Amino acid sequence: MEAPPVVWSLRADWTEPLRARPVRVALTCAAVLALLTWRVGVRADLPAFLWLGAAGTALGFVDVAIKRLPDPLTLPSYGAGAALLGAAAPFTEDGGGRFPHALAGLAALWALFAVQWLLLPGAIGLGDVKLAGVLGLYLGWLGLDAWLLGVAATFVIGGVCAAGLLAARRAGRGSELPYGPFLLLGTLLAVLVHA
Repeated sequence: MEAPPVVWSLRADWTEPLRARPVRVALTCAAVLALLTWRVGVRADLPAFLWLGAAGTALGFVDVAIKRLPDPLTLPSYGAGAALLGAAAPFTEDGGGRFPHALAGLAALWALFAVQWLLLPGAIGLGDVKLAGVLGLYLGWLGLDAWLLGVAATFVIGGVCAAGLLAARRAGRGSELPYGPFLLLGTLLAVLVHA
């Protein structure tokens, strides 16, 4: 009997956490989308934030389960986010001035995490670098204050959770923690404050 293609086995690997907990994933996604709809409101950029909420929820569940941020979820979010925010740009109060800020936020957050990955390769993964660029796009769209809050919240939430796990002896100094959920939570907090 022939073995399944390698692509299928890789795909099945990262989809398993989503298929194993469909109700939990769906309820979490619905809550995130409801929060974003409430905070962003009926604006031209709402579809972009809803995309981020749905993709981010899936990425969070996958990263917690298998400590990976799969490209099939992360990389399309660059194109989708840029397209949806670009389409919304002419309808903003500044007539499109947010979009260059979004691109600058993408580049800056991607670079910040890429430098960390190069200097401390065991501290974060390449998936975190890829996700950081996507999140930087949205944070940049909301402005410098949102970008700074998102970055700071990411590091604070990650540090507090790591310290809590160490204190509870549920993790040791060499433990590998998924960083994607901290990136996503920090970004969500910044969106809720600045949208």
